[in-house]
Amino acid sequence: MHKWILSWILPTLLYRSCFLGVCLVGTLALACNDMAPEQMATNANCSSPERHTRSYDYMEGGDIRVRRLFCRTQWYLRIDKRGKVKGTQEMKNSYNIMEIRTVAVGIVAIKGVESEYYLAMNKEGKLYAKKECNEDCNFKELILENHYNTYASAKWTHSGGEMFVALSHRGVPVKGKKTKKEQKTAHFLPMAVT
Repeated sequence: MHKWILSWILPTLLYRSCFLGVCLVGTLALACNDMAPEQMATNANCSSPERHTRSYDYMEGGDIRVRRLFCRTQWYLRIDKRGKVKGTQEMKNSYNIMEIRTVAVGIVAIKGVESEYYLAMNKEGKLYAKKECNEDCNFKELILENHYNTYASAKWTHSGGEMFVALSHRGVPVKGKKTKKEQKTAHFLPMAVT
């Protein structure tokens, strides 16, 4: 009789403890899923910081891309040594190499590598170049479905609409007041420098 009680009680106790263990693990998993990523990384029970830590430095000014900005109008954006902004059709021109630096999420500053001038836009929508970077030099970068990018002034608008960096079919900068996101003149392809 004594043997029968132990063999009957022991499996029941094991099943109950396994059931409680499964419930506890499930509760912890649910608790981790409700946490923000920062909380998950600091909570040792839910994840290890080494596995889930990601670098978002590029969103805070850490990302610098060196590119040639090729407009759909067949001109490269160029800032020459005197700070003049215009287009050039010479691919190997050193003044069309731009440094695109992320200054905030979705906001970039564009600097001519050779000329060391920043691209800027004033409240009238005119493109010009500056030696020192300020709010006029910040542009909202948007990647379009056709794989081209647009660059709209982060500071200035015209009648509630965005003003875009644009080059005409003659390579002349178009005033931001006359631009729209859908226009070919405002579409740029960032091309890697080889």
